[in-house]
Amino acid sequence: MNQTPLSRLDADLSRQGLDAMLITDPKHIYYLTGYASNPHERFMGLMLARGEDPLLIVPALDADAAAAASSVSNIATHSDTDNPYALFDRYQGRLGRVGLEKEYVTISRYEQLTSALGGSSFEDVGPLLRALRVNKTPDEVARIRHAIYLIEETLRQGLTHVRAGVTEIELVAEMEYQMKKLGADGPSFDTMVLTGPKTGLPHGTPGDRELQHGDLLMFDMGVYAGGYASDITRTFAFGDISPELRTIYNTVLAANEAAIQVVKPGIACASVDHAARQVTIDAGYGERFMHRVGHGLGIDVHEYPSLHGENMDLLQAGTVFTIEPGIYTAAGGVRIEDDVLVTETGVEVLTTYPKELQILTD
Repeated sequence: MNQTPLSRLDADLSRQGLDAMLITDPKHIYYLTGYASNPHERFMGLMLARGEDPLLIVPALDADAAAAASSVSNIATHSDTDNPYALFDRYQGRLGRVGLEKEYVTISRYEQLTSALGGSSFEDVGPLLRALRVNKTPDEVARIRHAIYLIEETLRQGLTHVRAGVTEIELVAEMEYQMKKLGADGPSFDTMVLTGPKTGLPHGTPGDRELQHGDLLMFDMGVYAGGYASDITRTFAFGDISPELRTIYNTVLAANEAAIQVVKPGIACASVDHAARQVTIDAGYGERFMHRVGHGLGIDVHEYPSLHGENMDLLQAGTVFTIEPGIYTAAGGVRIEDDVLVTETGVEVLTTYPKELQILTD
């Protein structure tokens, strides 16, 4: 019988010598229970204490939504005038070692938990959760495929609004309108549309620059749908572009394809980065590719693994990540990003939007 992520994590309690785990990242709570919520400044947590049923703690105004969506039926609530940490009084003196997500817990929350769980020591369970999430189930892959479909359809619809004089921010607004119209929950990160020389900024900010003939036009965007993210980048030419920009485009495309070709279970994450980077080095643009080649993708748009040149962790079947080499110069830049799935025998490219250079016109 296949175990659920929650049952697998519960089994890890004894293996790790922990008396309890307190999960407070809303994305992890969704992953483990099926309940998705942003509690804002209010406290939300999932307590897994050895030998006890899981306890989901939510703000009182979310009680009905949690009961309807969560696989955990043991739910405690607190109002805005309550001290939510008083709910941990029942554990006082009983928990020696407690697991926390140290990358997520703030100093303020840590201090309050230290007081509420007097005598407990805290261990990082981030690696355990990372290990749970890295191998996507068929259902998770299907959700990611749907999120990819939505962002690719968003791009197709949005491109019909490309014309000389349109501003970057106007195209951002159009893309985010199309996302919602098509049924996405919303963007998975700030939508990036850059034109002309601004495409030479890997993380440029869209503004009021108007699209001109001879520009490169870059879209980097994604959506959340069904709790899972997509992330895609495509770069276009608006009218004729210079020979140098064409060379840059073709080099990035070759780097993207070279990285895809090496993906299979058992190779180091670093090998994917090296394959793409070598293409840019051979073309004389090595110094203009200044970021990792990709990152994991799932309930977070950026998650484990990090595909950089020093990461010797081995790829596993079921892992989904991006491959997004880029070259950035003062004249303009190109990035081409795909979402890929590691299969038992190799790789499947989940993104389908064409990558060959497309020249757009009015």
